Amino acid sequence: MTESCLGKIRSYYARFSDKEKKIANYILDNPDKIIHCTINEVAEDLNVADATVFRFCKRIGYKGYQALKIALASEIITPIQQIHEKISEHDSEKTISEKVFQSNIRTLENTLQIMDSDSIQKAVELLHSADRVEFYGTGGSALIAMDAFHKFIRTGIKAFAFLDSHFQLMSASQLTKNDVAVVISHSGTNKDTTNILNTAIESGAKTIGITSFPKSPISQNVDVALYTSSDETEYRSEALASRIAQLSLIDALYVNLMILNKERAKTAIEKIRSAISDTRI
Repeated sequence: MTESCLGKIRSYYARFSDKEKKIANYILDNPDKIIHCTINEVAEDLNVADATVFRFCKRIGYKGYQALKIALASEIITPIQQIHEKISEHDSEKTISEKVFQSNIRTLENTLQIMDSDSIQKAVELLHSADRVEFYGTGGSALIAMDAFHKFIRTGIKAFAFLDSHFQLMSASQLTKNDVAVVISHSGTNKDTTNILNTAIESGAKTIGITSFPKSPISQNVDVALYTSSDETEYRSEALASRIAQLSLIDALYVNLMILNKERAKTAIEKIRSAISDTRI
């Protein structure tokens, strides 16, 4: 699978220097403009040397600025949205369903493209060594947090999640340096979620963020940032589409933890099965 230009930038963002982040922000904010600009114009807009822009292009795997422009143009001029053709009110139920599935598949493909192996490894290490793991999210992200709790309680690690944001805030205040807070927010800018993250940081906890925006407050303040990628359509916001990717990222972390905690996880699952066995007919 060929990684997109914008995908590469988002993937490498956390490891960029300040100057590189400046260039990355410019490209992410102005992809249409970039394909019509020379390297001199970009450098002048950013008040950096041409060589700095050139090195940035090399840093993310291109031979130079022209190669980056060509790659970027293929994304912009041949819109990715064509892959999921627009949903029409005249479409049949089956056609609409197929387009929704294709959109979800593309969301997973895009997220896989920007997945950073170092970040995944660091996240797994933090979770594995934690005394307690808490999952936080508000609105739709609260449901993702509850799903994460439902999975992680099977790993043998002490995992918790609350739907109410006030409960989340109170719980975050009780974390310690041996705990991990996993904060989920598509935009990374939700005020309640940001307050919860800040409280967890003040408590000394390690932090993992799952979001779609590298420049967001949550991305910039967590110890490890994991990114999802999704596209908006007329009948479905990118925030809704990103849930599929968020769930898949959490699944990936969960399976990694199950492998590392084989014996403890086996004991936890047996206890859970025993406890809920009477609920089945």
